[in-house]
Amino acid sequence: MTTTADEPQGLNIAPGALNPRKGRTIQLPASAYPGDPLPGAVALKAGVRAWLAARGLDPAAPDLVDTPDRVLRALNEFTAGYDEDPAKHLARTFPAQHAGTPIVVTGVPFTSLCAHHLLPFHGHADIAYQPAVGDPVAGLSKLPRVLDVYARRLQTQEDLTRQVVEALEEHLAPVGAACIIRSEHGCLAHRGARKPGSVMVTAAYAGLFLGDHQAREELHRLMSG
Repeated sequence: MTTTADEPQGLNIAPGALNPRKGRTIQLPASAYPGDPLPGAVALKAGVRAWLAARGLDPAAPDLVDTPDRVLRALNEFTAGYDEDPAKHLARTFPAQHAGTPIVVTGVPFTSLCAHHLLPFHGHADIAYQPAVGDPVAGLSKLPRVLDVYARRLQTQEDLTRQVVEALEEHLAPVGAACIIRSEHGCLAHRGARKPGSVMVTAAYAGLFLGDHQAREELHRLMSG
């Protein structure tokens, strides 16, 4: 198989460089990919073409010739959360008269990309926090936006659930915070065990909802509607 000019013959990627939990990124020499619109974009598209060819397919076929570009655009969209900071969504707050009760948004839909298989998982999240009496509150749309920031990264559901709660704790300093996620995973539904319809449930609690059983039960009652 012949190679084109934008198909690098060797990529030196440090061990763990693709692990998003370690916060490490791949450093590609600028001279290796002249005109690359995004670090690694040319290499990724070349890799998709090489994989198609290895499967015995013709990368130049009409239905496949644009596949590398489509894959790149899809991955960029799925990982757009790396370019966002949840702090910007939680920085703007409003004064409100409330009695120090939970603020809950339920059934928030999301789609994320599994860090293990690069397959989507999708579902709904229930997100809650309880401000102290007299504290300002975040806008209604901000909790779903925080979820989207983290969902649009390479994820595990366990980490996604925890990250939402940690963001609420850090930027709103509430009395308590919680997130419960229910989702179906492509890696379980469509490969391996192949069990479509299976739902994974994860929960993370902080502050009042972590230590007070009665407060947590009340929160669950509110989430169940």
